[in-house]
Amino acid sequence: MDKKRVIGIVGPTASGKTALSLRVAKALQGEIICMDSMQIYRDMDIGTAKPTAQEIAQAPHHLHSFLSPTDSFSVSQYAKRAHAAIKSIEIPILVGGTGMYLQSLSLPMDYGMVSGDEKIRAKYHEIADTQGVQALHDLLRACDPVSAARLHPNDVRRVVRALEVFDLTGIPFSQQKMPGPDECPYDFQLYALELPRSILYARIEKRVDEMMKEGLLEEVRALHEKGVDETAQSMQGLGYKELLPVVKGEMSLADGVSLLKLRTRHFAKRQITWFKRDERIQWLPWKMDMDLGQMAAMICQKYMEK
Repeated sequence: MDKKRVIGIVGPTASGKTALSLRVAKALQGEIICMDSMQIYRDMDIGTAKPTAQEIAQAPHHLHSFLSPTDSFSVSQYAKRAHAAIKSIEIPILVGGTGMYLQSLSLPMDYGMVSGDEKIRAKYHEIADTQGVQALHDLLRACDPVSAARLHPNDVRRVVRALEVFDLTGIPFSQQKMPGPDECPYDFQLYALELPRSILYARIEKRVDEMMKEGLLEEVRALHEKGVDETAQSMQGLGYKELLPVVKGEMSLADGVSLLKLRTRHFAKRQITWFKRDERIQWLPWKMDMDLGQMAAMICQKYMEK
């Protein structure tokens, strides 16, 4: 049986995924499925660079803003919802930079491609409870510094899962095998915009400045005043964990913004490293006269030729 064709527009933050995906969706009359682990939350619009109401009106969107900021959400839960969305859409277009979400849709696997072990999880949860989350995070840093750099110490569930995978396989979570085309349940056509690092970092700096003008600090303050705990999964997102100390009076605004820009650059670098491992992705080189319309036309033509 032929596999269902799915377009994916992936890559680092601030690379232009939303703009490109809207052009593709309009040309093919496709529908966009969010593949961003932060855009799934309600009341978190500015810091997540969520598509605007005007952008969402240009094409049907799925899996945006359906979860409360107080709720946790696993990769397996995402996969279940996304599989259902893909099944219901004639031309699905995945858009986002969360590599684990793409990986979860690429293989019929448990989180991390390894089945869970309750005893191992219980061991690490006990360490978190008795010695603290930083001690748990230090264990991860010792065996998998890449995952440790990506995960906040308060994100105990994911830290435990990364340690569990290492215990079971001897391979760091960050080095787990990427899926191959034969193993994937879909015929993925994956694309990413490849910008020179200096251009990407400049776009990140500009985006953060624009977010601040749009009211990111007020958005973080509103979440804090609503009682969203700082250890909540949603509050580990970029922009929220950096500005919460500003809201609480523990850090100056200038220092908070500077830290946010630095961490976003580091995050983009890690995203690039992750996606470069996936040989299925076609990287579209950025040019000074970059025309997203031409790129969208190329993607659409390849889709129609299959």
